Amino acid sequence: MSSSTLPAAPARATTRTTSVGILIVLLAQLMLVLDSAVMNVGLPHIATDLHFGAASLSWVLNAYALAFGGLLLLGGRLGDVFGRLSVFWIGLAVFTLFSLLGGLATEPWMLVGARALQGVGAAIAAPSVLALITTSAPDEAARNRRLALFTAVSSGGAALGMLLGGVLTDLLSWRWTLFINIPIGLAVLLTVRRYVADTPRRPGRFDVVGAITSTGAAATLVWTLIKAPEHGWTSPQTVLGLALAVLLAAALVVTERRHSHPLLRLGLLRSRTRVATLVTMAALYGGMLATFFLMVQFFEEDRGYGPLQTGLAFLPIPLSVFTMSRITPRLVARFGQPPIIAIGTVGVLTSFLLLTRLTEATSYWSGVFPALLIMGISMGGSFMPITSLALLGVEPEHAGSASGLLQTMQQLGGAVGLAIIASVYADHAVPGDFLAGAHAGLAAAAVIAAIGLVSAATLLARPRAAVVPAPAHEPVAVDAAA
Repeated sequence: MSSSTLPAAPARATTRTTSVGILIVLLAQLMLVLDSAVMNVGLPHIATDLHFGAASLSWVLNAYALAFGGLLLLGGRLGDVFGRLSVFWIGLAVFTLFSLLGGLATEPWMLVGARALQGVGAAIAAPSVLALITTSAPDEAARNRRLALFTAVSSGGAALGMLLGGVLTDLLSWRWTLFINIPIGLAVLLTVRRYVADTPRRPGRFDVVGAITSTGAAATLVWTLIKAPEHGWTSPQTVLGLALAVLLAAALVVTERRHSHPLLRLGLLRSRTRVATLVTMAALYGGMLATFFLMVQFFEEDRGYGPLQTGLAFLPIPLSVFTMSRITPRLVARFGQPPIIAIGTVGVLTSFLLLTRLTEATSYWSGVFPALLIMGISMGGSFMPITSLALLGVEPEHAGSASGLLQTMQQLGGAVGLAIIASVYADHAVPGDFLAGAHAGLAAAAVIAAIGLVSAATLLARPRAAVVPAPAHEPVAVDAAA
């Protein structure tokens, strides 16, 4: 070997170590996202084995969503203050432990409690994943490639969870939808410190009041929206819940304006571009998760699919999302984020409109498959540029807070979308005719997607230089409206 080749070895080793580290944390992210959906197709088996009542069964899903959505802002700030790798490790350890306890549950309260504590662990770990893989990127092109992988895992993971849940429930037991997390979690916990460097701690007074008000506002809003279809949108419980969430959010704003080290940096919301991307993300993610709710029932109740067949029916979404993750960074480099986001939202809206035309005579391949394929391509194409714009111009020391804010909007969007569509579906339901309520629910999903399209369209009016990624040797431009 010639001496001229020797200096390249450390660089190759460093690159390989970085790539392995990214794959490790993305594996953890996939596991966290899968758990939002992996138990859906197993719910009938869970109800039978643990003797859940009809009203309480939904809390197998809602407990996770409530804790996850309510604590994301806190998880993001913890990573900024105490080191993202350390916080990620602790959160993942909590998630893995309660995956085990949930799989061993013998009573309904044990499973619901374990699911809630899984959500706590996920909320602590998840914001650090996005911050870890983006702040260490050497240039903008590498950052966009990492964002594409992250968004592919995050958006495709929910649909992949349907497939995995069906396979595990059919071949083994619903308990394996939880047990599968244990070997994955342990593998990540044992290897991640070897391949991923921690970020510096940033000492400062911790914002206790901000933590309480932000967690209270998010958790109250998610709880209220989850229960709204059951209580009614104009019921005292719903109105009081929404009012309390608004009051807590107002208290959060007042607190954050005065605190020297705020949990939520209000400056992140001064950018009109960032706000537009957050609204678009919430609308698209909410419509997607709510559509899963309806389509699971369509496959299992209307078409008589089993868990495995139902999971396979969703396969076009994760396959197209993961395929788009290879293409989207090049599209963004060529055209910028706004046009890609706008085209993606048009595609999502189109997929919902196609699903509203389902009839008893519609076959899977002629009616359902094209809509799910368009949805997957559109989600895979739009989520990466949305994430890129939402984090553009954020200082590295605040990347955890920005990541927590983005993922909080995802979770709130999912809760809002599911609550609205479940309510619309219930209001238009006809006994023995699933499609009567489903058509109304899918039309509501189309309205939610249309809101996302309007928000995305505002991005097209932004100055091009403010949103197109800079080449590696140039500074990244910051939104002019920030």
